[in-house]
Amino acid sequence: MNPIPDAQLLDALNWRYATKKFDPDKKIPDATWATLEKSLVLTPSSFGAQPWKFLVVKTLALRAQLVAASWGQTQVVEASHLVVFTLRQNLDEAHIDRYMARTAEVRGATVASLDPFKKVIMGSLDGARAKGFLDVWQSRQIYIALGQFMASAALLGVDTCPMEGIEPAKYDEILGLTGSGFTTLCACPAGYRAADDKYATTLKVRFPLSQVVTHL
Repeated sequence: MNPIPDAQLLDALNWRYATKKFDPDKKIPDATWATLEKSLVLTPSSFGAQPWKFLVVKTLALRAQLVAASWGQTQVVEASHLVVFTLRQNLDEAHIDRYMARTAEVRGATVASLDPFKKVIMGSLDGARAKGFLDVWQSRQIYIALGQFMASAALLGVDTCPMEGIEPAKYDEILGLTGSGFTTLCACPAGYRAADDKYATTLKVRFPLSQVVTHL
């Protein structure tokens, strides 16, 4: 792998902002979108367990319904694409068994050889479940995926807008997730900023590096 220049990364992150107004006529090219979907798949997670599903909502009628469940934020319909980030609730042994099978397939191992790894994972999951914070722990993994998606998009010149200002239960209902074992956590429209989005040129406000990074 050839690392990108330091300045290229910082330029992309400075260019990125929470886009308030997308150009509905500008669509993300298929190849670029395929790359962004792969960036989601490549997201790291605790134990590599991948407690998620990413819904790419293409149907405009569904997206129109989601506006009301997004406090009227029209980015949901104006953006080229919409990703809804969902959590696999109450992560169970059946999911981990699928993960072990996939690991064996990819790495050319036997499922039986992965039993010690499985026991470690299940011990952690069951401990979190007993203490009542399993879904909270796993939901944190979803935000890693959101961050990776946004950073990847910025490097590809694609705008995004992370959205927690939504009604997850209504999203679940509209998208048919109720009772599926998955639930909505957040959403992220992606596309290209409108020429008249005033926030595109608004300066970022960040505390100085010296106040937020400490060397020990």
